[in-house]
Amino acid sequence: MKSTRNNEDFQPKRRLKTKPVLLVLGILLLGNLMWFIAWLIPNDKTTSETEEEVASVNGKAITKNQWMAEMESMYGKEVLLDMVNTEVMEAAAEKNNIKVSDAEIDLELALIRSTQEGGDTSFQSFDEEVMRKKVRARLILEKVLAKDIVIKDADIKAFYENNKNLYNIPTSYRTSVIYSSTEAEAKEVWKELKNGSSFEGLARERSSDVSSASLGGDIGYVVEGAETIDEALGKALPKIDVGKWSDVIPLKDGRFAVVQVNSVFKGQSFSFSDVKNHIRRELALDQLPQSVTQEAFWEEFDADWFYSEK
Repeated sequence: MKSTRNNEDFQPKRRLKTKPVLLVLGILLLGNLMWFIAWLIPNDKTTSETEEEVASVNGKAITKNQWMAEMESMYGKEVLLDMVNTEVMEAAAEKNNIKVSDAEIDLELALIRSTQEGGDTSFQSFDEEVMRKKVRARLILEKVLAKDIVIKDADIKAFYENNKNLYNIPTSYRTSVIYSSTEAEAKEVWKELKNGSSFEGLARERSSDVSSASLGGDIGYVVEGAETIDEALGKALPKIDVGKWSDVIPLKDGRFAVVQVNSVFKGQSFSFSDVKNHIRRELALDQLPQSVTQEAFWEEFDADWFYSEK
């Protein structure tokens, strides 16, 4: 059976391999959001309800039925795949007597946040409950794959001693930024915020940075001193209350910015006993030569779905 990790040589110092996971989780979250919207709409629609107008362009109506069909075609397969995989993993946990504690999920989330770099957008817009569900499913998969692999305690301890920095996690700030080309533009943005305008809305309309503007200014989790964001932005974060924004900040590249802190995750230090099982699993998975997805367990648990004949 294939592992969830690539077969890489052991390195005394390394960072956890979380970015592929985050990318998958990001796709699945988008699907979940669209599925939730669909779920809110009753299934027992009459013909008039399904033909209800939800928008129009130049007098041409877009109906609810057209809208829902488009969402299903774009996201339906991914959402259903996510739902089936979740159930398959729960069945695997029951069969193999695998438990996943809240503390284990908390640890994984802390490690994921700590390995984000400023500008990495893979974690944006994640609802905490959805994220915890995804992490739980991944942990079940990893525990099933690693359960029969023996790792020496000495190797676990050595990894911890060589990688303590991974488990001393700094405080991180969920951050949004509006970038402006001139100081005058930035001051105008600041005035609009003070007058009650939405930070997210202004970021989409006014920010000169296209990638973050499309996300309402969200640049993910940032730690003070991160090399991938302007030093002035990093220094400003600890001084901003949650939900508030900074004064206009001049940047090294000549631009100006207003930054908002959306939430704060306090730094943590994890002891060897806190992370021992996590390291054991990481080392075990590194011994497996190939990758395995949750779909590999479908046959074992008699999983089937709508798209199987398409």
